[in-house]
Amino acid sequence: MKIVACIKYSLDASEVKVDPASKALKMAGVPFKVGNIDKNVLETAVQLKEAHGGTVHAITVGPTKAKESFREALAMGVEDVTLIENPVEGHVAPAVTAAILAETIKKMGDVDVVVCGEVSDDGFTYQVPPRLAEALNMPQISFVRTVAVEDGKVVADRDLEDSVQTVSASLPSLLSVMEETNTPRRPTLLQAMKAKKKPVHIWNVEADLGMSTDELLPKAALEKVQSEGVVVHRKQQVLQGNDLAALSNELVDLLVADHVIEGGA
Repeated sequence: MKIVACIKYSLDASEVKVDPASKALKMAGVPFKVGNIDKNVLETAVQLKEAHGGTVHAITVGPTKAKESFREALAMGVEDVTLIENPVEGHVAPAVTAAILAETIKKMGDVDVVVCGEVSDDGFTYQVPPRLAEALNMPQISFVRTVAVEDGKVVADRDLEDSVQTVSASLPSLLSVMEETNTPRRPTLLQAMKAKKKPVHIWNVEADLGMSTDELLPKAALEKVQSEGVVVHRKQQVLQGNDLAALSNELVDLLVADHVIEGGA
């Protein structure tokens, strides 16, 4: 099997702060990294390789400075990483990302499974996987909890919050996974050392993919309406006493009063 893992070099959302006065997001100095959910993408892809044989190739759209951030991905069991240089400054719109990833996958050829994150750590648009599946003319299975390949088909359990749905799709297929899908492995020191010898390819959208930057720019246009953080004011209520049963009842009463939980007969 030839498996492609789509990953992202994204903002570390845990480091984003809110200015208490303006309520604006403080973005200056926020570091970038391979997203948490992207490690679940890699784990899913590598597990499929281990179960059914084949190769895993990671692809991403981003700045060339991201090159050194993919060593952990390589150590997890990926054969190589292809970094397509961001054709626009700053944020890449989902439509542009999907278009570039689609052309990259088409050039790679004979891909059986494409694995994406359901959302990115910093964007949360939910747009790239369905756009990519449409561009590749592949069926998409979203919110994947578990996955296996049987008789030339992908069989997956989908998490629908209040239920689990088992579905199948013919190969090639695109899967979008969640952080709950698996627990990413931690590479050993030996795997990390071997990863230093694995390649990170740098591609250009025009030279390597034959795409026109001028045609991509209209898709990249975004209108920023407002960016605002939410400040949570904590009540900091302290329950005092030695009677655990009474304290428990008091806590429940407070939660019901604040509509955190619903009271009942």
